[in-house]
Formats: sequence, C-alpha cells, structure tokens
Amino acid sequence: MTSLSVNLNKIALLRNARGRDYPNVIDFAQKMIDLGVQGITVHPRQDERHATRQDTRDLAELIKGFENVEFNVEGYPSDDFMALIEETRPDQCTLVPDGPDQITSDHGWDMHQNATRITALGAEFKRMGVRSSVFLDPDVEQVTLAADCGIDRIELYTEKFAVDYLSDQRLNTFNLYKNAAKAACKLGLGVNAGHDLDLNNLAYFLQIPEILEVSIGHALTVECLEQGMHKVVVSYLQICQQAAN
Repeated sequence: MTSLSVNLNKIALLRNARGRDYPNVIDFAQKMIDLGVQGITVHPRQDERHATRQDTRDLAELIKGFENVEFNVEGYPSDDFMALIEETRPDQCTLVPDGPDQITSDHGWDMHQNATRITALGAEFKRMGVRSSVFLDPDVEQVTLAADCGIDRIELYTEKFAVDYLSDQRLNTFNLYKNAAKAACKLGLGVNAGHDLDLNNLAYFLQIPEILEVSIGHALTVECLEQGMHKVVVSYLQICQQAAN
C-alpha cells in the first residue's frame, strides 16, 4: 500500500505568523499519527519561514517512539542542512533543488549537472543509515541518471500532473509519470511522489502501482480547514488503501 506522509510545513507557517508556539507542530504530528498516517514530513528551508531546524529535532525525537511511522526531511543540501540530517538521522532525506528565493519547490534536479554531487551525497546518507531520495521531474532520462548515483528512491514532482489533471492533457501527462515510475523500478529505485496532490486527483495518480509514498501538505491543510482534520486524513488513507486493492 502507498504510505501517506503528511507535510507539516503549513502548520509551522501558521505558528510563525503569530510569534507563539501555537499551533504546536509536535501536537499536530501526534494527531496525524493517531489518525493512522505512516509518515511525517518537514522541509526546513534556509530562512526557516515555516518548519525550523528545532522542529526537525523535536519531530525526530517524537517519531523514534513509533515503529511504523517514518520521518522524512526534505531540503536543499547546504552544509547546515546536511549537519541537521547527520544530527537527527531521519528515516528518509529527500534532496530538493530549491533556492532561498523560491516560494516553493518548482522543479526537479538536473542530473546532467548534479550527478557527481548527488553521488557523493548518496554515499553520505548510506554512511548515516538514512534512506536517500531525490526530487525529479517525470523524465525517464533523469531517472536513469539518478539510478547511476547510488541513491535509494526518487520523488516525482507532481505539480504538472495536478495542473493537467483538469485539462485534456491529463492522460498524456499521467503517462509521463507512469513511464518514469516504471523505469525507476526497473533500475532498482523506489518511487515516491508529491506536490499539489489532493483528495480530487490522488486516486487517479495512484493508478501508478509503483508509488511507495506520497507526501502531502498544502492541499491537505486547506482541506482540513474546509472539511475537518479527521475526515480529510481518513479519506486520504482510504484512497491509499483502495489503490492497493
């Protein structure tokens, strides 16, 4: 079954907007775990505008107590970020090529330009005992280059799917992701996915059977505001379960 990892960045953003520890990120992680999610994700950016380094430390400590819940930390591999991964040792680290001036992640790695660097980082993660993943566009050539770098998984950047889901390009775009996932599996890579997946489009996307994990935050947070947290999280878990049948 595809695992659901909830990204708590938007909870952290709400907290930061008021300058108090409310809402508390750890409390929300616990609530999500109690509802049955299989993972928690944060993306501590360089400016700490939402999830912070301390959030990452606190969540790492919390999740150590749950055998069946994984902690995924996303981010750009700066020296500070890599030191944080060394310190916290999450189950998975997803490398994202985002600059400090980006509002959100908006593209995958160019493996032609970054293969040497990703190979070195992959070796570092193996030394730490952390599963490695790289954020990629749905491009079979990029997937092939990533497989040569010794990393464990890819995370397919799904904004294009989300945009095209409501257009006549839906099937063509879906097939790009399907082909990329199949290629990754043939090359021995695990496949995750994330960015703008939501309750409307996730079931369609999970017709790709190779998807091991989806990381969802922005849409899930908005849907929780509209429909209630319990209903939304249970609905996501049901979609993941039904996709496995």
